[in-house]
Order: sequence, then C-alpha cells, then structure tokens
Amino acid sequence: MEVVLDRGPAVRLSLFDLGLACCAVEFVAATLDQEAFAAVGDEAAGLEEANVLVVSGTLTDVTAPAVIAAYAAMPEPRWVMSFGACANTGGPYWDSYAVTKGVDQLLPVDVYVPGCPPRPEALLLALKELQQR
Repeated sequence: MEVVLDRGPAVRLSLFDLGLACCAVEFVAATLDQEAFAAVGDEAAGLEEANVLVVSGTLTDVTAPAVIAAYAAMPEPRWVMSFGACANTGGPYWDSYAVTKGVDQLLPVDVYVPGCPPRPEALLLALKELQQR
C-alpha cells in the first residue's frame, strides 16, 4: 500500500506486510477497503521499494532471521510497524519456548498497533501516527 501524505512536501509511505499469522488477515481486510483508503494511497511496493515494514502475527525464533533480512533489504528511511498483540509481545503465545516476545526484540519499532487482532481502522490510525513523525 502506498500512502501520500497531505502535509508539506509529498512523502510516500509504502507498506510491505510480513503476514506471519492471523493478524495478517486483518491487514489484508484493511487494505481491501477501497473507500477508506482512497484518500491515503494505493496498493503497491515490493520489499526493495517499501519504507514501512509491517510485522503482523506471531513471530517465532525460527522466522526471526527472515524478518531481520527483510528489514535489511529495505531502503532508508525505513520504519517498522508492529501490528497486533503477537507482534507486539508474543500475544497469547508469549510463554512458548519458540515465540519471540515481540518484534522489538529484533528491530527498532516505530509504531505499535494493539489488538488481537487489531481492527482494520487501527492500521489507518497507525499510518497517521507515522505521518506525524
């Protein structure tokens, strides 16, 4: 999803979603609502073009190296959005030996979206928060 900000010079936020579990479904639901997102952007961007990495779902110790590699492949400036309880803290699986206790254990997170799963509107609010930065 590509987002055009309406303040000051045009800044484009291009999102790349690492959909690791159920929160990825809510991310897709949010991006499919054409009316709600018509003002902020269009779907686009591969990993090499994206500047916002959205981590949605349960992050495990096995998938952690791939998440780090995806972040490293993104151009600067880049931001990380942690989308959902599992990405934020491990969610209901926090006590599993295989679950990473939040993406912030691996990468610098710029915005957290709470919820299990977050409502699609939460994505828009998180984008507005990034917009203010």
